[in-house]
Amino acid sequence: MDHATLEAAATWYVQLNEAPPSAALAQAWEQWLQASPQHAAAWARVERLQQQWRLVPRQAALSSLGAAQAQRRDVLKVLGLLLAMGAGTWLAAEQLPGRALLAQQRTGSGERRSLQLDDGTQLELNVDTALDVRFDQKLRALELYRGEILVTASVDAQRRPFVVHTDDGSILSRGGVFSVRKLASQTRVGVLQAAVEVRPQRHVQQVLQVQAGQQLSFDRDELDTPRPLPVDSTAWVHGMLSVNDWRLGDFIEALGRYRPGVLRCARSIQALSISGAFHIDDTDVALANLDKTLPVKVRYLSRYWVSVEPA
Repeated sequence: MDHATLEAAATWYVQLNEAPPSAALAQAWEQWLQASPQHAAAWARVERLQQQWRLVPRQAALSSLGAAQAQRRDVLKVLGLLLAMGAGTWLAAEQLPGRALLAQQRTGSGERRSLQLDDGTQLELNVDTALDVRFDQKLRALELYRGEILVTASVDAQRRPFVVHTDDGSILSRGGVFSVRKLASQTRVGVLQAAVEVRPQRHVQQVLQVQAGQQLSFDRDELDTPRPLPVDSTAWVHGMLSVNDWRLGDFIEALGRYRPGVLRCARSIQALSISGAFHIDDTDVALANLDKTLPVKVRYLSRYWVSVEPA
């Protein structure tokens, strides 16, 4: 992908995140996006970068020279990361998000997939997931770089343990059902059947067993306290997003994983509470139902730019 296209994508990203976009700006961005497959591919790389690193440029008023210079620095920062993602170098091969781009198994935005491994283990891959499968004579291992999986780990005839690694640590199972989601700065595991052992990367001597019906979040240094696993935590496998007393802002962020483009929620209504079950294969229907139970309205600046705002 050429440098100019990536720089244009980085510029659009910074401009669109500096303030709520006008209809004219959103329309211009969509016209650029649809003008070329190269543009769409560059923007897809921006979205992967955002999901992996939660990169959000700071607010800036573009009326001053200092703000314009700050915007240019943000553009160059994003551009540098985009170039690193695509480079055929050690950085791309060994560092996230480069490893994710080279992963054996991947799903894109809005794509979910089932996969059966050689040992009979069943995997369900949620949207925007990337992983490698590494089996040998002693160990069955997955390297999860991003996204979310549901694992139904078979009991191995060779008694090899099943391990899921992320850059936060590892989850070991000897047979059972569990989910793993790689978040921006931690990993979350939920156990549906049997139990797993969790170890943080920098303190592998610390081992915590997570039982069926529990979930646990951890990072490279420490393990949180196990909590009850929410009901329907893996409803995404069946095309549903089930929420109970969620913040609206968290719901919109979760729903945005299942649709292309940008889905935003106004800050003033992010704390509203929402419960229900929503189809993730048709997010427009889910959005259309919001104003029936909440004092909000859904504003479509374009097909790819949607805002949830106060009514």
